[in-house]
Amino acid sequence: MVEATDFRDAMSLLSSAVSVVTTAGVADRHGFTASAVCSVTDTPPTLLVCMNQSSRSHTHFAENKILTVNVLGAQHQHISNVFASKMNSDERFLHGEWTTLETGAPVLNDALVSFDCEIEQVQAVGTHDIFICRIVAIQHNADQESKSDKSLVYFNRSYHHVGRVVKQVEVA
Repeated sequence: MVEATDFRDAMSLLSSAVSVVTTAGVADRHGFTASAVCSVTDTPPTLLVCMNQSSRSHTHFAENKILTVNVLGAQHQHISNVFASKMNSDERFLHGEWTTLETGAPVLNDALVSFDCEIEQVQAVGTHDIFICRIVAIQHNADQESKSDKSLVYFNRSYHHVGRVVKQVEVA
């Protein structure tokens, strides 16, 4: 049997994009830092977000039934730390500039890309829920060239920046 600590240590070696996932609605405005986000299909455009059921924001996401995945650039390490901290929601949203798209969930203006979503299904697995989310709007950072063309990733329990183009080699 695989121990939880062995699994967590192994998963720390899987590079993950860092995102701030946000929601707003009847259950108020909330957000958290996430690395467990993944595309599901492009027809219809769908992604998944995993969230610990014991998270203080969990109920708010489940009640609002909407979320936005804001994919962070290299310059957003501070925002990632803020949304992973013990700060309350109002304090968190004082960091960065926020707007909304179709659902009304907060969108970080200078995120590399933001996926505005409706939560269509929730699947409980162990300690986490998997939110299956239909994408209703996408915002690319129009000012990306002047800010950062690098993505913020998490690997081996540390932040890293990814974005340098590697020459592609054709394989015969």
